[in-house]
Amino acid sequence: MARAPRLALAGELHYVFQRGHNHQSVFADDQDREIYLQMLHSAAGHCGVSIHGYALLPSEVHLLVTPSAADSLSRLMQSLGRLYVARFNLRHGRNGTLWAGRFRAGLIDSTTLGAQALVHVESLPVRMGLAASAAEWHWSSAAHHLGQRRDPVVTEHSAYWSLGNTPFERELAHAHILKEGLPSAVADGIEAAANRGRAIGAVQFIARVAAKSGVDLRPKRRGRPIHGVDKPVPN
Repeated sequence: MARAPRLALAGELHYVFQRGHNHQSVFADDQDREIYLQMLHSAAGHCGVSIHGYALLPSEVHLLVTPSAADSLSRLMQSLGRLYVARFNLRHGRNGTLWAGRFRAGLIDSTTLGAQALVHVESLPVRMGLAASAAEWHWSSAAHHLGQRRDPVVTEHSAYWSLGNTPFERELAHAHILKEGLPSAVADGIEAAANRGRAIGAVQFIARVAAKSGVDLRPKRRGRPIHGVDKPVPN
């Protein structure tokens, strides 16, 4: 059976994740993580993708991005796949695949869910028990958005800027949302959108994505395959 075309739109916010093959670690040490971030920064600039948030976990990579063209995201992930895997295998004396198949990606309504999607990505290390707080996990964009360091990988999204008129206001608001966490329905909806390769957000957003992509995103009846989101996630 032919693979369904990936849903990707220029100028829209996308949540992306990729897991190691058989849940194996994709980073052996901090040097691997540094190498990955350097390659991510370089490849994103070359492919025309803005990186708004990220979290590097032992066996997973999670990104929040905006591609400038419909094929920019695929080109970015393909480039990273070739370059990083080759470097990882050479450095650790191994060969073969590193990632578990294709990366997963879903479109996020940046107006209603942009700030929450960023919190979702940056809170993953806490949810996985890797750190007591998002700020303590060095390998994510949290420290940048909390004003603790400037991260050259990150291009701040308009959803983050809407949190306040000054850097201090934005950092404080983001810290508050990180501390409060997300409702499980919102977090699960964001994950489900990426897993299914579909979109999540307000009804108007879903309609706009469907019109631009030509993909039917209407909810399907229970018991049949789901090709869109089940329902818009509440604000």
